[in-house]
Amino acid sequence: MPIHDDNIQIAVDGDTIDGTIVTPGAKMPAVLFVHGWGGSQEQYLARAREIAALGCVCLTFDLRGHAGTLPQHDTVSRENNLHDVLAAYDTLVSQRGVDRAAVAVVGSSYGGYLAAILSSMRPVQWLALRVPALYMDSNWEMPKRQLHKGQDLGTYRQTLIPAGENRALRACANFHGDVLVVESERDAIIPHAVVTSYLDACAEPRSLTYRVIKDADHGLSEEASQRAYTALLVSWMTEMIFGSREKGKPTLATTMPKSTLPEAPPTPA
Repeated sequence: MPIHDDNIQIAVDGDTIDGTIVTPGAKMPAVLFVHGWGGSQEQYLARAREIAALGCVCLTFDLRGHAGTLPQHDTVSRENNLHDVLAAYDTLVSQRGVDRAAVAVVGSSYGGYLAAILSSMRPVQWLALRVPALYMDSNWEMPKRQLHKGQDLGTYRQTLIPAGENRALRACANFHGDVLVVESERDAIIPHAVVTSYLDACAEPRSLTYRVIKDADHGLSEEASQRAYTALLVSWMTEMIFGSREKGKPTLATTMPKSTLPEAPPTPA
């Protein structure tokens, strides 16, 4: 199946951010990829091409404060980046042929946190969260770079947080689609308590899949870890997409890109 990449500009708050639409010959479900803090859309392009080959329209994009808008890195807030994610979602579902009732959102770290919140603001059928970060609801419009100074995130993330006390977790509690949560075994940034808080918050999903990538760090810096995550994500998306098309269980895809960039640099999420 031919795959096409189209560079696009996404308008948000009077500014623009760069994105890449990856489409198959026949457009069906849609998948939005949200990178982590300090990352870029390049980190998901290879995986977007893999999933587009299943018959999906995929969109990767750069959050403000990254890549072409790096000068905003010190001033961009969670509110700004949530607007980016909303604008990217709206751009994706506006593409001709997209099934608006079959949208997946895939997020890593900070991107997973934003993806969870997005699910409470737009229709999402499938939600894939890899090492999702967690922040206090306070100081919402503070520059994201300053959150580690304004919030005791070290202590906060070592504590099990009830869903009702956090915006992202509340969104998960109210999400009724299919969920994938992926943890890194040797994550020095997102502790197990954060992952447990997300899992506990997903009280009534249609399905919940939880996997741990053995020996992986937060940013998937080893090639083996990246390949393991790609295989897991592509297999899960294959099951979700084909499962929505027919009653029978699909044959899971096993192809993987030979190499991809790390998900995120080893900096605070």
